[in-house]
Amino acid sequence: MSSIQHLFDKNQEWSEQIKKDNPDFFKSLSEQQSPDYLWIGCSDSRVPANTLLGLLPGEVFVHRNIANLVIHTDLNCLSVLQYAVEVLKVKHIIVCGHYGCGGVRASLDDNSHGLIDNWLRHIEDVQRFHQDKLDAVPDMNERADLLSELNVQEQVANVAKTTILSNAWANNQDVTVHGFIYNLKDGILKDLEVSRNEK
Repeated sequence: MSSIQHLFDKNQEWSEQIKKDNPDFFKSLSEQQSPDYLWIGCSDSRVPANTLLGLLPGEVFVHRNIANLVIHTDLNCLSVLQYAVEVLKVKHIIVCGHYGCGGVRASLDDNSHGLIDNWLRHIEDVQRFHQDKLDAVPDMNERADLLSELNVQEQVANVAKTTILSNAWANNQDVTVHGFIYNLKDGILKDLEVSRNEK
C-alpha cells in the first residue's frame, strides 16, 4: 500500500504558515462560518474555488459535482443551496464552469460512459436547447467551450428558478446569482454576464 504521509506533512506546513501569518486564524475560523459566497462548481481537481479566487478557508461555501449542474431533483445540491441562502445568508451564488470540462466533452460524443451517462443527460438537454448555436461552430474544441458557457447560463437559470431563491427574493433578501467560466490555460475567470438578483 502506498503512503499518504506526505499529505499530513503538507497539512502541517500549511497550518504552521497560516498560524505564523495570523496566530488567531484557526480560533476565529472554528467559532463561526459566515461566507459571502456560495460556489457551485465542477468536481475537476484543477478548479479549486478558494485558491483561484484568492480566498481563505471560511470565505467560500462550496458545492461541486460533475460539470457544475444544478438539477431540481438533486437534494444534495438543493440542501447546500438552502443552507447557504437561508442560514449563512450568502450575498453571492457563483455557478462556475470551465473550459476543457470532461463532462461537457463526454456529453458531445456518442460513446457510452457508464453510470455517468444518466448525469450527462442534463448537459445533453442544454445542447438540445442551443443546437443551432452549437452546430454553427465546426471546431470541436470551440464547440465544447461554447457548450461549457451555455451550460453555466442554464445552471444560473436553474438556481434562479428554485423555490429557495424565489422565497429569498420574495423576502427582499440581498442575494445575486452569477455565472463564471474558468480558463485552465491561464487561470483567469470570465464573467458571463448572466447575473440574476430577482425572479
